[in-house]
Amino acid sequence: MRRQAPALLKRLDLATVLEWASRGGYAARGLVYLGLGGIVLLAALDLTPRARGARGLLATWSQWPLGSILIGAIGFGLLGFAAWRALQAVFDADRHGRSAKALAIRLGQAVSGVIYGALAFSAFELRDQFEDFGAADEERSAQALAGRLLATPHGDGLLLLAGALMFAVGVGNIVQGFAQDFGKRLDCGERLCRRVVVLGRIGYGARGLATLPTGAFLARAGWQTRSSDAHSWAGALQALEGQPFGEWMLAMIAVGLLAFGLFGLVEAAFRRIRPVTPIHQSHGAA
Repeated sequence: MRRQAPALLKRLDLATVLEWASRGGYAARGLVYLGLGGIVLLAALDLTPRARGARGLLATWSQWPLGSILIGAIGFGLLGFAAWRALQAVFDADRHGRSAKALAIRLGQAVSGVIYGALAFSAFELRDQFEDFGAADEERSAQALAGRLLATPHGDGLLLLAGALMFAVGVGNIVQGFAQDFGKRLDCGERLCRRVVVLGRIGYGARGLATLPTGAFLARAGWQTRSSDAHSWAGALQALEGQPFGEWMLAMIAVGLLAFGLFGLVEAAFRRIRPVTPIHQSHGAA
């Protein structure tokens, strides 16, 4: 065993550690979306009072037996995913290049990394405090943030811009669902990849649809200069449920979020991940 340890340590170079951290990140993201999809589906079926966002979901998990361990694992996994997003955005780990389209993709990856990094720190905060952070608290936080933004010069325009950007992100996800080749970066058999591509298409489309109401409500809050019109992600979905056929739409989104979560678990197992680090780049330059 002692002879095997140095050999194992030699194999655990930085690229290998980053690869496994990234796989853990995809798995953590998949679990979060499985949880979100489950809660949204329960809300659509009137089996739970409200849908919840990511922080509300983590707070719910923190109340489970061994919830502290689960939240800690999710937090570390999301940190790994944020690190992978940084490698994709800064060092072009997916080899997109420097075209306008590639730079837009890498910018989106950078924003995604910041979001998941913030969610990871929220997970650690919840793990330490076990605070009861429910849907109502998410709504108050969203409206308080909108109020602070409206209090700044040209705050209404900034809130309109934020809503438009959020809406654009939702549209971008829907377009990805139709246009992206989800099997391109997966190292799996043809039959499995063909089935997994369906999960990716449904998942990205549903994630986009789930984002559109949030952007619309933010834009409305800016247009009306009324912070109470802003909603959190979960609050926007809850408002969607009150529309004609809203329960059916909410159920469809929930099933899509579950598909996205399953796709994340598949990515954790089969995605081709070749981390590019400054060390590797310097070796290549030499």
